[in-house]
Amino acid sequence: MNRAVAIGIFDGVHAGHQELLKLAKLYGKVIALTFYPHPTSVFAPERTPSQLVSLDDRIALLKHHGADEVVVIEFTKEFSALSPDQFIEDILVKKLQATHIVVGENFTFGHKAAGNVEYLRNHKRGFDVTAIKLEENRGVPVSSTRIRNLIMDGDVERAADLLTRPHYVSGPVVHGEKRGREIGYPTANIGLASYATIPADGVYAGWLTVGGIRWPAAISIGTNPTFPGIRGRQVEAYALDETDLDLYDQEAKLEILYRLRDTLKFESLDELLVQMASDCMQTRVLLKS
Repeated sequence: MNRAVAIGIFDGVHAGHQELLKLAKLYGKVIALTFYPHPTSVFAPERTPSQLVSLDDRIALLKHHGADEVVVIEFTKEFSALSPDQFIEDILVKKLQATHIVVGENFTFGHKAAGNVEYLRNHKRGFDVTAIKLEENRGVPVSSTRIRNLIMDGDVERAADLLTRPHYVSGPVVHGEKRGREIGYPTANIGLASYATIPADGVYAGWLTVGGIRWPAAISIGTNPTFPGIRGRQVEAYALDETDLDLYDQEAKLEILYRLRDTLKFESLDELLVQMASDCMQTRVLLKS
């Protein structure tokens, strides 16, 4: 059987990655080869990027978009020391029995990234090689780094275009200050992993899913500057019109679709409540559309 190996980190499994998988499908059974943790965590831990999705979600998304099998190689210093020839022989030939390799045109591999697409073509062992540009239909490059930056700038709508889905974060519902409950807007405070890619501070519209139930939600990201005290950044979601939900310790998924406004410090609670009512109304309209 022909075995087409698509290679990449595939964080987010964005539109460019999906094209790679679609192309690989033309050449046989699709094996997506990915690496974990991110190579930067080995070479320069202080510069390790946040993740668009967890490894489990990356695997699920790769399969959803056409991978018949996903192979995850642990990226260690020992693995990074493999020469390009060793990578070809040990991984592509012996381990994966590749008959076709599909990669982005900037793909590098082997010790000190000494191997590239040209090297792969010149040293192929029983497989063919196809390399493509990962770009939009307008010729603009698509990359996980670019999408990360869009999200951290608050441009979740543009990021969704490149991901072909809304950006989401997930984690357990944890106990917060319970201030929202006191003012009539009880929120689910999401405990996020340190690697999560969190949008810029602000108010957003999206969907909150817990236990298979999905609610339209107004989402606040930031430090709640209206209230006294110093606190870290929080990601909170108010499920519209739901006032008696008990979601604590359950796993929540928060899809973040639209940015409504910046985080503001209000002079009074009444001003805040007026704005929150407006945010909820805007959320309803956007999500219905």
